[in-house]
Parts: sequence; structure tokens; C-alpha cells
Amino acid sequence: MRQHLADYIEHGQSLNLSAYTLRSIRYNVTDFLDWLAGHRIAGPDQLRRTHLAAWLTHLQEHRTTRGLPLKPKSINKKIENVRGFLLYLAAEGLIPSALAASVEYVKEPKLLPTSVMTHDQVRKLLRSVRTDSTTGYRDRAMFELLYSTGIRAGELLGLDVSHVDLKNATALVYGKGRKERVVPIGVTALRYTESYLTAVRPFLLRDRTEQAVFLDAQGKRLPYHVFRRLVHHYADAVGIAVNVTPHTFRRSCTTELLRSGANMYHVKELLGHESLDTLKHYAKLTITDLRETHRKCHPRERNDR
Repeated sequence: MRQHLADYIEHGQSLNLSAYTLRSIRYNVTDFLDWLAGHRIAGPDQLRRTHLAAWLTHLQEHRTTRGLPLKPKSINKKIENVRGFLLYLAAEGLIPSALAASVEYVKEPKLLPTSVMTHDQVRKLLRSVRTDSTTGYRDRAMFELLYSTGIRAGELLGLDVSHVDLKNATALVYGKGRKERVVPIGVTALRYTESYLTAVRPFLLRDRTEQAVFLDAQGKRLPYHVFRRLVHHYADAVGIAVNVTPHTFRRSCTTELLRSGANMYHVKELLGHESLDTLKHYAKLTITDLRETHRKCHPRERNDR
């Protein structure tokens, strides 16, 4: 089924899916096909519902290198990619449509996000990044830009040089569904981004046709899994207790903006959310501040008998 995957990726390119989305599809579907191959399933005609159910059980029982189970959100991302691939096979007449539709998402608990760093924790992490090497300076620039703008990790890694306007301190971002938005870049992040682009990126560049802003050691666009590993490395090195992921920078940026009284509509536009409903989910994170304010200011909290 490898050729079918190649055809599916080509189909996705014709629909102008982002490079990040296509990489996610390729990675997750390849992982699915490897699992099928391990169970001696070589072609679409051999695929049955029992195989899909067993694969889902495999995902739920899988443990990461840290010994942790996959989060429902991560499982659903894999299901989304594989389901799309199966629907493509069904459209090509290779499997029944009912088989493709039988892959159901797992239930995600509606919990408030707890993976949020305080500003002091972010500052501690940023200052721990050594900037006396090309990759170190790149990492600092990435983290500064991510925290300053609140953009998604995929949006950060998807930036091309032409998307960054140093003169106007803005970045053109392609969000979900390839929707464009322009975000402001803060003073500190701008300084690191400009220095990286002018003095550091040229040393990482191998092919002058490469347009990506952030490059790996081979001069290619930095992959998400490498970026995620970098974030874990730096967070662990400074002993930050919360589970820090690339998305934590976005949550932390949002929380600090709301905590400082930013207009929710403006923050919504900055983050690229469709509605304020998602933002209200973030706003609940400040309940600790509200509780502290209540404790300090409410008359009945001051031993008023």
C-alpha cells in the first residue's frame, strides 16, 4: 500500500495542503502501514474492521519513550490522518466506504490546559539556551518568536524567509486551512530573529533554494519532531515541573496577554482562532489570579465578623 500512500500525498499536494500537514500524514500513515505489515496485511483487499479495531487498541496501549500513554488528542491526530487515507482508498474503489468510516475517534476529556509556564519559567528557559553556536542561537530565536507571537509550532516551522518583514516587525503566518494572518513580532523576538536571519542562518544553509526560516543541521526545514525534542530538552534541563511541549509557549503567551488585560478579540485575531469560544477556554486558566484577587479584596475574606 506504499504506492497508494504516495498517490494520496500527491493528491494532498494538489489540494495545496501545507507541508506540515503532509508530513504529519506521511508519518502517521506510514506508521499505520508498518503496523499492518507486521500483521501480514499487504493490500487494501485484506483489510478488515477487526484489523482497524486492533490498531486502535495498539495506539491506546502504546507507551512513549518516557513510559507515558499517548494522549487522546495525539491518538485522534493519527486516526484523522489514517481515516483520510482510508477514505481516499474508498474513493478509489479499493475498500468499502463503510470500512473507512468505521474508524472512530476516541473521546477527549474536556480539561483545562495545565501545561502553562509562568513568565518567570519562560524567561528561565530562554536564558538557559546558549547562543554561542549556530544551533543554539537558532533555538533561542525560535523560542523567542514562538512566545512573542503565540503562533502554533507548525506555523513557526512553516515560515519562509519571505514571510518575515523585519522592517515592519511582522510575520505572515499560514494557519489551519492555509488561512493567512499577519502577526506582530515583539522587540526582543525581533532582535533575535533579525540576527539569526542575517548572521546565523547563512551558516546553516546548504541549498540556496531553501526558503525555510528555521533550518536543521543539514540545511533543511527543521522537522516538528526535532523541534519538540529540543523543547523537552531545554525544559528538562532547567527543571520546569509542568509538561512543556511546543504548544506550551502558545498557551503561556495567551495566558500572559489575558492576565495583563489584553482585549480578547485582539488576542483571538493574534492566535488565529475562529471564535472567542476557544479563547474563553484559555481565559479560564487565570482562575488562580481571580481566586487570589478575591482572597485579598473581598471583605468577607478579611476576617470580617
